[in-house]
Amino acid sequence: MQRGKKYRALKEKVDSTKFFNIDQAVELAKSTSYTKFDGTLEISTKVNYKSLQNIRGTISLPHGTGKKVRVLVFCKGDKQNDAKNAGADFVGDMDLIEKVAGGWTDFDACVATPDMMKDVGKLGPILGRKGLMPKPKAGTVTNDVAKAVGELKAGRIEYRPDKGGVVHLGVGKVSFDNTKLVENIRTVVQTLMRDKPSDAKGDYLKTFSVSPTMGVGVKVDVKELVNTSV
Repeated sequence: MQRGKKYRALKEKVDSTKFFNIDQAVELAKSTSYTKFDGTLEISTKVNYKSLQNIRGTISLPHGTGKKVRVLVFCKGDKQNDAKNAGADFVGDMDLIEKVAGGWTDFDACVATPDMMKDVGKLGPILGRKGLMPKPKAGTVTNDVAKAVGELKAGRIEYRPDKGGVVHLGVGKVSFDNTKLVENIRTVVQTLMRDKPSDAKGDYLKTFSVSPTMGVGVKVDVKELVNTSV
């Protein structure tokens, strides 16, 4: 892919043959961001495990992602008041199911109580395609809708690897203090290592890099990062 002059000039700031510690990598990656808006700092890490479909979970970032998360909750009765009081943006039952069935997906996360899942499950072709389907393992199928909404609003994110085994996650805005970004990244590493399958062999995280939305990726010394984070 042909890169522009701005990118090529910024790339000269980063030694692509070198692996940096996480503090250096965050500072360097931020310095290469060239968006006119407040971009996101993203991490990419390759997971070493044979059954990628089993690698998934949730991470609660201590400083959030900096992104306003619009949460929809499918629930009935008193649970609707609980969801609204917790800050949910859209709350309803069959009315919302009909709206989503019509193709509306103007939200970022979805929570449902167990009694709603029979009907919510029918939205699989719509919600599943966008990664919005509520799941018990992700804590988004629950009767404690207030807790789920609060965690999602505070920066809880779901992770899973792509077909190549790489987990991509936004860990905060470029404008965040470096300390907050590093703490969010260390929390990601801690959670991935905590969730590591018991039969995983060798180095579980093979590579690790950080990059801004538009900018240059910076390689991280993954062994040092793991050893100093867990």
